[in-house]
Amino acid sequence: MLKKLFAITLIGLIITSCSGSLDTTNLTADERLTYSMKLYENEDYEDAAKEFEALLLQFPGSAVSDDAQFYLGMTRYKRGEYIIGAYEFSKLIKGMPTSEFVPQAQFMLAECYYQLSPDFSLDQKYTKKAIEEFQVFIDFFPLDSKVAEAEKKINELNDKLARKEFSTAVIYEKLEYTKAALKYYDNVMEIYHDTQYAPLAHYNKINLLVSKNRNQEALDAAKSFLQKYPSDPNFSSVERIKSSLESKLSVSN
Repeated sequence: MLKKLFAITLIGLIITSCSGSLDTTNLTADERLTYSMKLYENEDYEDAAKEFEALLLQFPGSAVSDDAQFYLGMTRYKRGEYIIGAYEFSKLIKGMPTSEFVPQAQFMLAECYYQLSPDFSLDQKYTKKAIEEFQVFIDFFPLDSKVAEAEKKINELNDKLARKEFSTAVIYEKLEYTKAALKYYDNVMEIYHDTQYAPLAHYNKINLLVSKNRNQEALDAAKSFLQKYPSDPNFSSVERIKSSLESKLSVSN
């Protein structure tokens, strides 16, 4: 009875304590997790991280190890330490594959890379990594409630990659590097065909071909555009280009 009363008193102390000053060396794994979670819930992420790390060291392989590992990743995420957070979530996924936290950890792994994704003009390695990890999440947990959010973020990130390719094509066109410009426009059209930049790239390609008197190629591209994008704002313009090219080619033949 006394032991039970002591345990209840101790848990009460853990729950009400937020300062990180409690001596936790004699706590059980469950008690230490309760204490660590209280720090986390009170946004004391620095102390919470230390406690989660200590719990994992003191009680390796315990029933609450996956809780501690997941929330250690969350403390890193909350502190904006996205690379370290990604490492911690990855550690849970690989080291505790049967944990109930794996779906959440996979989503948060992708989310860390999403937060690291920079402006479109910069290197996009983290953007690509975020897309990859969100897709893994969707493939392995297709019924999860966060699938729609993951799909939305993949679309957003693909749009960023498409914008980078499109901008590169425009730069090459201005520099009159026609071959390179056409290559990048084609990349946008083929790789990022479901983004807003695909019809823009297609339209620019048509005009670039026309400016270089590559009329048959331009006509083929115009026909393809009209078939693919009947509702695009540039549809009427491409129709006029197509008619003009057909007239020119009929005369030359």
